[in-house]
Amino acid sequence: MDQLVVSARKRDVVGKGPVARLRREGRVPAVVYGRGTESISLDLDEVSFLKTLKKVSESTILKLDIDGKSLEVFVKQAKRNIIDGKLIHVDFYAIERGKLLRAHVPVHVSGSPVGVREGGILETPLHEIEVECLPKDLPEQITVDISALKGNESIHARDIPLPSGVKLLGSGDQVVAVVKFSRSEAAAVDSEEAAPAAE
Repeated sequence: MDQLVVSARKRDVVGKGPVARLRREGRVPAVVYGRGTESISLDLDEVSFLKTLKKVSESTILKLDIDGKSLEVFVKQAKRNIIDGKLIHVDFYAIERGKLLRAHVPVHVSGSPVGVREGGILETPLHEIEVECLPKDLPEQITVDISALKGNESIHARDIPLPSGVKLLGSGDQVVAVVKFSRSEAAAVDSEEAAPAAE
């Protein structure tokens, strides 16, 4: 996928009055900061940025174009009004090429587990993992195939095959997916297995 581009302009106005006026004009105040980068106040076109925001996660690297100067950034935070949900401020974090970074990457599961077809219930409690890598190696998402997962089996974070150069941070014991049987189903399975032995 081509790198997404966000156009911005430097913002000199500060204070509630001028910022409120910007918002009425369809602009959103923003700031970009990062290691080795001076903090810069910006504003963005609200409609255009909202379209882009739908396509990004915390691990998506964007190209931020500020009056013709480009930086590579993450969307660190997109703040919304708690009453009407309107976007009120955006924080960007500038990255440095060649320097290790930490980011949370979405985890998606694919496939129909064997255990579910046998009557089990699938649970997927982990939706993202934290990784460390160079910006060039950062995956936008990680897909885990759970087709072979049987009843009462689980896949943990340590089992996820990560791309070269990507290191898992945090506990490898975190459960990505598990297939469980209800107590009645488990009892039925146990009795079926025990029946031949009794005979």
